[in-house]
Amino acid sequence: MNVLLVDAYNIIGAWPDLKKLKITDFAAARDRLIDYMAEYQAYTGWRVIVIFDAHMVPGAESRHNKLNVEVIYTREKETADERIEKLVSKIKNIQTTVYVATSDYTEQWTVFSQGALRKSARELYREMKDIENQISKKVKEEYKTPKKATITFNDEITKLFEAWRRGK
Repeated sequence: MNVLLVDAYNIIGAWPDLKKLKITDFAAARDRLIDYMAEYQAYTGWRVIVIFDAHMVPGAESRHNKLNVEVIYTREKETADERIEKLVSKIKNIQTTVYVATSDYTEQWTVFSQGALRKSARELYREMKDIENQISKKVKEEYKTPKKATITFNDEITKLFEAWRRGK
């Protein structure tokens, strides 16, 4: 099983469209990141966990699932980095490969030393764009291919259905 842990605010600050969106609507940037990760999860089949720092959302820790993505807001005074490190040690085992998406160099090496693999924000962004292109290509192919009936009828039945269709 593959698991992707996403350092949410780090990714928001690195992806061009999210960086721009956060200036005008921070909540929308968070939601858009979750939407991206839902597409990623659906396409790859990986378990995806998005972690937000508490300093942006004060109070008690909260967890919820949105679009098949696990979303964690850390408890007050706990950073996303601290939570990611705990999750890596909790989740990582012989059957699970853990990837951490962040461009925080120190965090990359910390989780790497715990056995996780790292993806920079730029790598994840390129991977996400490739996934979007693959989905778009698949959708275009689906619409381009003419649909054929999967059930064939003899001429007598076909004429009967055509008569019914025309109200005769």
